[in-house]
Amino acid sequence: MILLVEDNDVDADLASRAFQRAEIKNPMMRVRDGLDALDYLFARGKYAARDPYDMPAFVLLDLNIPKISGVEVLKAIRADQRTMHLPVIILSSSGEERDRMGAYKHFANSYIIKPLDYDQFVAAARQLSLYWTELNAPAPLMSSDSYGST
Repeated sequence: MILLVEDNDVDADLASRAFQRAEIKNPMMRVRDGLDALDYLFARGKYAARDPYDMPAFVLLDLNIPKISGVEVLKAIRADQRTMHLPVIILSSSGEERDRMGAYKHFANSYIIKPLDYDQFVAAARQLSLYWTELNAPAPLMSSDSYGST
């Protein structure tokens, strides 16, 4: 599963269609703001019944989202032992150096400027999914048993 954190319906629909057209097998879960993203990842609030150890393959995170900014979401992900190794790809319309630096300063795995062209978006979706779900060897999954060991 891929977690998409995107408040803009048009951009979320574009991402969803691009991943479908690229024939990505992983389903996409979308949340609209930073608070929902953290609630989902940490199985809180309306996601409390979710298995907290069933993590997405990766997170596509927009920087400019309501309630909690993308950078703050990234900081929270990196600060928690359960999610610190979760791949987080920033997907932003901003190409500003300060935004890119802020993302990498807080250990984003990648920073992608949203392609304006649909076909480019499909190609980017295909490459992202191929790399993060098939080529990349992820960190071992954390379980409740893993927290006490070093």
